[in-house]
Amino acid sequence: MCEPREHAAPTPAPPVSSRRRRLWQLDQSSHCPLIGVGLPLPVLRKLVEKLSGGKTIADDYEIHVGAVSECSSRNRLSEALQKELDQRYATVLLRYRAVRDPGQLFALWRAAIAAGDVAGAFWAALTHPRCTGALEQQLCRDLHMVQHQAGACVRADLGKFNALVGAHARLTLDLGKAQQRVLALLAEKSALAIQQENRMMQMQASLIGKDSLIASLQQQVEQLSHSQPGLDSRLRLTARLEQMEQHKRALRQQVADLQLQLAQSAQPAAQDHLPTAGQRDATASSSATPATAAAPVCLQQRAVLCVGGRSGNVATYRSLIEREGARFSHHDGGLEDNASRLDASLAAADLVICQTGCISHSAYWRVKDHCKRHGKRCVFIDNPSISSLARGLQLGESEANN
Repeated sequence: MCEPREHAAPTPAPPVSSRRRRLWQLDQSSHCPLIGVGLPLPVLRKLVEKLSGGKTIADDYEIHVGAVSECSSRNRLSEALQKELDQRYATVLLRYRAVRDPGQLFALWRAAIAAGDVAGAFWAALTHPRCTGALEQQLCRDLHMVQHQAGACVRADLGKFNALVGAHARLTLDLGKAQQRVLALLAEKSALAIQQENRMMQMQASLIGKDSLIASLQQQVEQLSHSQPGLDSRLRLTARLEQMEQHKRALRQQVADLQLQLAQSAQPAAQDHLPTAGQRDATASSSATPATAAAPVCLQQRAVLCVGGRSGNVATYRSLIEREGARFSHHDGGLEDNASRLDASLAAADLVICQTGCISHSAYWRVKDHCKRHGKRCVFIDNPSISSLARGLQLGESEANN
């Protein structure tokens, strides 16, 4: 920056017209800070080379000094500088156009200093028609101090920049190591993906082989079925025969248990004195009822109606009852099935199993009343489990008529 002169020429009075002042009309003390701040050195060198018609061999300082000296008069370089400054700071000039007094102009200048954008504001304020000589000198003094502060900030920023350069180098090194780790992980994952793909292909090939084997076995089964007519019916008869044999063994075991119980109960009675005729009749009367109640129900070709129970256990109920050789039917006790169907189901049943914990009160009383009026055997079960149903089938106890 050029040093300000000690004895400046008297500042001319501001023009009366509203036309902006030109570069060569400004005080010479403002040319140096204006060129130094308003135009970057590459732009200034380009303008000088363009007007000189060739490459300039002067350094930056010589170009700056020459441009400042040319600004004192109107010539090709000063006009080119005027045009370049107007184009560069056209938007700032539009903001300053509405200013009508030096005080407002000075306020805008101070606001630009606070915002840190002084180049365009300095050009717009200097060339404004309301800029007085005193205000022009004040603008130059303010810009001089701003440049000093900018230099201090540059030195501080340079230290920060050097620290940032060192931190950037360390971070670059860490980034390179991290990228190497990422590449290694990607390679490992790629290898795992290839292994998984190979395993999947092997599993698919194994599944295809199993499907082929299943198809071959199904074809063999169909061929055997065609070669053995009536095979399905024979298999069903074999399964039915096995069920009947199991039921027969169970009945034999039950008969043996009852005979053992009878023998055990007869031994203490033989050791007592002979009872009177009335006692014999009472004993016979009391012993006849349990024997009749304990007699198992023969379910062969009988219709068994199961009222209530869990819906998920219906298939198991059916399997258990049909395994005993009986025909199975079910009514949910009025929860979902129509209640009017209950009477028809009760009429068609030989034995009724009522699971009291899973039916409505209306269905309970209808079952009880129907079995009482028609003398039909009914077994009441509190727990809707499979084991409770099996015990009810084995006992076949008659529900007492209340």
